[in-house]
Amino acid sequence: MRQAGAMTTDRLLPLGEAADGAWIAERAVRGALLEAARGVRGLAPDALRFRLADDTGDAPFPVPPGGLPPGPLRVTLDFAAVAGRPLPELADRLRTALLRTAEGSLGLVVAEVDLRVTELLDALPDSPPPTGPPGRTSPPAPDDPAALAALAVPGVAALTDAFGPPVLRLPDGRLRVEVAAAVTEDHRAVDTARALRTAVTAAAPEATTVTVVVSELR
Repeated sequence: MRQAGAMTTDRLLPLGEAADGAWIAERAVRGALLEAARGVRGLAPDALRFRLADDTGDAPFPVPPGGLPPGPLRVTLDFAAVAGRPLPELADRLRTALLRTAEGSLGLVVAEVDLRVTELLDALPDSPPPTGPPGRTSPPAPDDPAALAALAVPGVAALTDAFGPPVLRLPDGRLRVEVAAAVTEDHRAVDTARALRTAVTAAAPEATTVTVVVSELR
């Protein structure tokens, strides 16, 4: 069990473009994409993997611990399909659903979606119940203007401490804010992260750089 205040080993995926200075927990993305895949009739998603599609150059912002450098992602999903269904049509619907969530709802930059049928089934198994640890929140100190500015951004449900202190001020002046973003039809994760960076930068003009980590989706 993770102790209070301890950092998770969850990876961070780049969110948006390199200039956005934002990352999102892989666990959160995995949950959203698997849910989208389960909404496609005739298949059962299995292993889901993420990696950078291309080599990247220098990142304009410091990459947080456990984070991939900015760059387009390659998403790979293995899935089982019900026998007798046209596989090309099924794969097209699955790819569309994954991209709609990854790019449309979250704001990830996806270069490729690779799909692989691993098994043909007579019938689909029951869907597994959602898993994952509950979100943890850490109220900001009343005198922390950066934290208060972050909480005032539409789409931010709470500040969390899954990857360290919610507002981390490094000795060289860098500042990192971690949030649990409430992503609704009107609040994409990347749009929330961009607005948060703007608000925190204005509230902490002494910071040399500001980066954002979205730890969970609510």
